[in-house]
Amino acid sequence: MPKEKFEILETACVPLPLENVDTDQIIPARFLSATSRDGFGDNLFRDWRYLKSGEKNPDFVLNNPKFGGKVLVTGKNFGSGSSREHAVWAIYDYGFRAVVSSFFADIFKNNSLNNGLLPIIISEDLLKKLHSQIQSDPSTKVRIDLEKQTLTIISTGDSVKFEINSYKKECLLKGLDDIDFLLTMKDQIKEYENNKSMVK
Repeated sequence: MPKEKFEILETACVPLPLENVDTDQIIPARFLSATSRDGFGDNLFRDWRYLKSGEKNPDFVLNNPKFGGKVLVTGKNFGSGSSREHAVWAIYDYGFRAVVSSFFADIFKNNSLNNGLLPIIISEDLLKKLHSQIQSDPSTKVRIDLEKQTLTIISTGDSVKFEINSYKKECLLKGLDDIDFLLTMKDQIKEYENNKSMVK
């Protein structure tokens, strides 16, 4: 299904400075039975967001009113573990449009790109600086320019260029998934097939 077009995003960030966060922590296995992508955000980081009593955990960052925004800034090796696409669905459905880390598990990274979520890899040093900046000033904003492939910490001016597959970049810019992208090329595909049959 098509997602929002991703061009320029200027937003505050939510810090989650934990390393080796796996997909079971992002969305516990007991919530995977649903077939629709909607509603997964309600259970994002479920076992960290809620106490055993069912009440919100006041110590978890998503329950802290100081922090908000459409960018999740994580620690190293985010999205490891099983290949469940539901982890990305939960992050996107919650409202995040980008995740920043110094390293992503490959399957999580690919699932993100396939589902409208932009995974941005930056250096360990810049990641630590960004976390420190957000903790000292929760209103800290970043500017992500997908066309230019840059992430900038607005208050400090620190800017870095990130890498992204050119095809996935085009899909994100246009808000398309793989099927939608193919549909935009149906005339070219039809022409190719016609020319191919004429050659025979």
